Amino acid sequence: MTNLESVLLGVLQGFTEFLPVSSSGHLILAEHFMGLRDVPLAFDVTLHMGTLLAVMFFFRREWLKMLCSMRPGGAEQDRRLLLFLVAGTIPGGLVGYMLEDLVSTVLRSPWVVVCMLSGVALLLAVAERMAGHCKKLSDMKLVDALAVGLCQALAVIPGTSRSGITMTGALFLGFNRTDAARFSFLLSAPIIAGAGLFEARKLLAGAQGVAPGLEYLWGFVAAALSGYGVIAFLMRYLRNHTFYPFVFYRLLLAALVALALFAGR
Repeated sequence: MTNLESVLLGVLQGFTEFLPVSSSGHLILAEHFMGLRDVPLAFDVTLHMGTLLAVMFFFRREWLKMLCSMRPGGAEQDRRLLLFLVAGTIPGGLVGYMLEDLVSTVLRSPWVVVCMLSGVALLLAVAERMAGHCKKLSDMKLVDALAVGLCQALAVIPGTSRSGITMTGALFLGFNRTDAARFSFLLSAPIIAGAGLFEARKLLAGAQGVAPGLEYLWGFVAAALSGYGVIAFLMRYLRNHTFYPFVFYRLLLAALVALALFAGR
């Protein structure tokens, strides 16, 4: 993999991690059609760490308030949000750990991506249509956080989209679009950090068999910069717009990829 290819994959990761379109699905499809075989899972995780930096920096004030809430006299609302993020992270962490081998082998298939792209698109369309869009993050309860966390556990399947499935879950629970996106982004940070630490441990142990090179750095930087820009865009966009464009995009992409696969590309 060249440095240019790593930058392209990093930009793709940054653009698709926070949009409800599946970053892992896009990476698998890009690697497939670019002829990149056996791209290490550690490289995918490196790109996710770039987007982790983006979400940590964009929401730095929220993270700081949550950390300060742990002190005596800290704000109860910020402390509750931190508790909800911890609770919502547990299902995804457990599923990701148990299904790591399956995710890195069997599920890294373009056909799996096609099925999940279209399936979650339909769920998002139903949620957008039926949701009340009235609940705020301050209205969240522990059961809501756990429900969204269970949705996040499905994101280990490529093509699902972590942001897409968690936003869909939050919409079904009645949250407005911007707060559904905000909780989704905040919830992504612990799971990405955990996956990054897990892969870093394997790299240090030599389990990947290949030492990371400069292409990892270029991919990381590209993912971080593009990811930050997309978060800023989406938080503004969702104030006055719906998720329907992303539904149509997912369905169109699934159809195009299916046609390409049938054609033997």
